[in-house]
Amino acid sequence: MRHAMSGGLWMHRHVWKGRPMAHLVSDDRTALLACAAQIGFPAERLQFKPLRDPTTRIRRDAWHFDLGGPFYPPR
Repeated sequence: MRHAMSGGLWMHRHVWKGRPMAHLVSDDRTALLACAAQIGFPAERLQFKPLRDPTTRIRRDAWHFDLGGPFYPPR
């Protein structure tokens, strides 16, 4: 998460209602949209959610995509 809150991309895998999913997270909206374009993920699925920076403990703007189904990345 620290990487995502400093402009990088972070993928967090989880299970939702028994299905494997992942969040692709960053505080750099432009970089996140560029990555989505590369994998063919629809830009309109981008979600805004302020997150607490683990370094400063201050809540900051961040964005994420929910990845699942055909967009769930291989390990």
